[in-house]
Amino acid sequence: MSLRTLFFDAAGTLMRPADRVGRTYAQHALLHGIVAEPEAIMQAFGRVWKDTEPPLHPAGQPAADDDRGWWRALVGEVFDRVLGAPLAESTLEALFGELYLYYAQPQAWSVFEDVVPALEDLSRDHRLLVLSNFDRRLHTILAGHGLLRFFEQVIISSEVGAAKPHPRMFQAALAAAGCLPEEALHIGDDVKCDLTGAQNCGIHAFHVKRPEAGLGELVQKVRFEGYSGLR
Repeated sequence: MSLRTLFFDAAGTLMRPADRVGRTYAQHALLHGIVAEPEAIMQAFGRVWKDTEPPLHPAGQPAADDDRGWWRALVGEVFDRVLGAPLAESTLEALFGELYLYYAQPQAWSVFEDVVPALEDLSRDHRLLVLSNFDRRLHTILAGHGLLRFFEQVIISSEVGAAKPHPRMFQAALAAAGCLPEEALHIGDDVKCDLTGAQNCGIHAFHVKRPEAGLGELVQKVRFEGYSGLR
């Protein structure tokens, strides 16, 4: 059975923050009189991200706030760990609001150099969809970088009500594409969310691990090694 459809993760696969998260958080915090070292924030962010369960809502009932509350709680916990005490609610709301809007801007993100050439090649004879643990801000970001033109649909966890590696995300992608699992390939950088999540649903997966395995390597595999060579 031939490969028809490619699902692309977004953050870490198509794009990354234009500046280090720790430095961005520290700069915004300083505007509110909060002094925190970027590296300390970065370390705390990594730990909180690992410790925090992704949003999961009942089927057919995604969060009404587009998972904004989940992100607010995560940012609050990051500064709690860095500062050793919770921020005042009013301070957290103001700081988080600024960060939330900042990361909605296309200029807050940088597209990897291999992305556009790969999408131009693969979109000629494959259906492409985005499958991302993100919220509605992703539409603006992708549009701002001229990437929406490559994708039939953008499927985001905040609208599905579950995040990768939950099967509901991959089932939503298959339903949107109207294809069988064996006709699809998921491309992403996260072993648990992208590779294991896809493979558990019977979908082949390609692990983006730059610099040794970027989207140029993906194109080569699709073009010359065939479906059976993807792993």
